[in-house]
Amino acid sequence: MSLNHLLLYCRPGFESDCANEIQSVSARLGIFGYVKTRENAGYVTFISHEPDGALQIQKKQRFSGLVFTRQWVAAGEMIADLPMKDRVGALTAVLADFPQCGEVRLETADTNDAKELSVFCRKFAHPLRQGLRKAGLLTKTEDSRKPCLHLFFIDSCNLYAGISRPGNNSPWPMGIPRLKFPKEAPSRSTLKLEEAFHVFVPRDEWDTRLAPGMKAVDLGAAPGGWTWQLVNRHMFVTAVDNGPMHRDLMESGLVKHLQEDGFMFQPAKPVDWMVCDIVDKPSRTAGRMADWLVNGWCREAIFNLKLPMKQRFSAVEAAVDKIQSRMAEAERRCSLNIKQLYHDREEVTVHAKLEL
Repeated sequence: MSLNHLLLYCRPGFESDCANEIQSVSARLGIFGYVKTRENAGYVTFISHEPDGALQIQKKQRFSGLVFTRQWVAAGEMIADLPMKDRVGALTAVLADFPQCGEVRLETADTNDAKELSVFCRKFAHPLRQGLRKAGLLTKTEDSRKPCLHLFFIDSCNLYAGISRPGNNSPWPMGIPRLKFPKEAPSRSTLKLEEAFHVFVPRDEWDTRLAPGMKAVDLGAAPGGWTWQLVNRHMFVTAVDNGPMHRDLMESGLVKHLQEDGFMFQPAKPVDWMVCDIVDKPSRTAGRMADWLVNGWCREAIFNLKLPMKQRFSAVEAAVDKIQSRMAEAERRCSLNIKQLYHDREEVTVHAKLEL
């Protein structure tokens, strides 16, 4: 099967931004094709003119470098009209030329219409795994070193089948981390920062990069959803916001609340972390975040860029260019990673780490 379809899962409503981004990436890589989108579908299809163009993009482009894509799958043409009486047999026949995979995920778009399919996927998963293993297309136990097989269902009889490569994909089904809202947290925004830690900081580095006793600043902190994440890791936090902080956080003994404008605040000494979820224009936020990085006021930062209603991909590019230009002028370097997280809405989350 020719794998020239690249499926890109995204947040419903952001299909055009996802499409603009993959077109920019494919043009830079010299792999040409066209995109198919449908408003609020929750996914985009890039169709390459080359037989294995989707695989080539996956080999040349880091998944972590894509902003609006939750997961990507190198697939073939849509598999249409599976026979209801023997879906397993029909699928194993179609997938006969696929490499052996270490895992299979049955997925749908993240839309209300597609949620009805989740029941079917759960019921179909077990017999499908048995059939794939019998055909030698799936290892007997999960093997993270092998490709992951994705079956992306449009409905119960029509789907795309494809693969993603370990270490260059999202580790979560549908690209969505399932995080539980901690009832002690002051607001649901706490999940944004928790997800950011999962996405941007490797788990085996949490003990050193998110360590107890570190010093952090939370700009625009009230009522304390992001501060809670830092306090939960036993960091000392300076919470900067004119609004009130949640009382339990203040009683922790780890929080100092300054009733000031978060954008005007400047720390007396450098801190380990700065986080910011202030609602403002992305250009203004990027400028202030550049101040922190250029001056070395923090070692690492996580902040959100609130996006306009239109030309959101362009707004992200402009904000990143502003930060990178400021860093170049100051002859300082930092790594930047940007992602529209599952818990983001009309924003993207940026992680910056100074290179010392």
